[in-house]
Amino acid sequence: MLHQMLARMAREFVFERAKSFAGSDFGNFVRHDVSIEAKKHLIFLPYALKVKSSVGAGNWAAVPWLAFFDPLVTESATRGFYVVYLVNAQSEEIVLSMNQGTTEVYNEFGERKGRQVLRRRAIDLAERVPEFAKLFSVEPIDLGSSESLPLGYESGHSFGRTYSAAQIDSYRFYKDLDRMLSAYNALVNRGGTTPTDTMMDEAGTTDITETRKYFLSRRIERTPNIRKTVLKARGAVCEACGMDPKIHFGFDGPLQNTPIDVHHAKPICGLAEGESRRYRIPDDFLVLCPTCHRMIHKQTDASDVDLLRNSIRFEYTIKK
Repeated sequence: MLHQMLARMAREFVFERAKSFAGSDFGNFVRHDVSIEAKKHLIFLPYALKVKSSVGAGNWAAVPWLAFFDPLVTESATRGFYVVYLVNAQSEEIVLSMNQGTTEVYNEFGERKGRQVLRRRAIDLAERVPEFAKLFSVEPIDLGSSESLPLGYESGHSFGRTYSAAQIDSYRFYKDLDRMLSAYNALVNRGGTTPTDTMMDEAGTTDITETRKYFLSRRIERTPNIRKTVLKARGAVCEACGMDPKIHFGFDGPLQNTPIDVHHAKPICGLAEGESRRYRIPDDFLVLCPTCHRMIHKQTDASDVDLLRNSIRFEYTIKK
């Protein structure tokens, strides 16, 4: 069971950390067995999340962890926001946390200012999903380390729960995890750490519901793996006006870098906020040039490519 494995991590990490990192059976247990057990828990939940657990990269970490990543936001603990179990091996405690990528913020702002930024954004995260935050503690966490990354994790903590490895209530543990993953899903749907005014400027509306739908759709379109898969399946020619970057502009670069957009054509209004099956690849997408992409969002039905085609009043002229 996952709670028992995390308890083992908390109890044994100090002892195991004194051993060689290379070839560690304990390290393999964390990276492999713990991750698999966490993935099993997701099988019956409606979330398409990546799971990773770590005791360090090349050397023992100060704080081992198990994290859940939404690919629309991040697939790495270095950036974005995510759900994570952080282990305080000194006190033998496990912290379930809505947290943020520390490395990316440190690189931009430096460590001291970066921790201030993380604390401010942590408050923003909690305020964006207040109905979930109130189910957990918003008090600061202690990871038992003065090293750089743990201090960042402490600053990036938004809300969560701390468990003692010696006594974990399994019912509460799994109920908390399910609630935290629901909170994560809601955060992604509502824009995460992006300020509301920024989202409204991009969406071109002051309606918060429409803003969130538009922003989620754009987040889906810009996700690298989604873009690459859609272009490979549907081709890199505008499905409205027929603009072909290779023919009309002489583009000869990698498919991923083609100057053409992927449009999430399934209306976001068709999804309830709590529904996490956000798209099917490639069925729910269109490939459009930037102009057609902008224009289709002006339509009442942003999935009606025939309406867009019928509104086009120009033709391409190739000069030789």
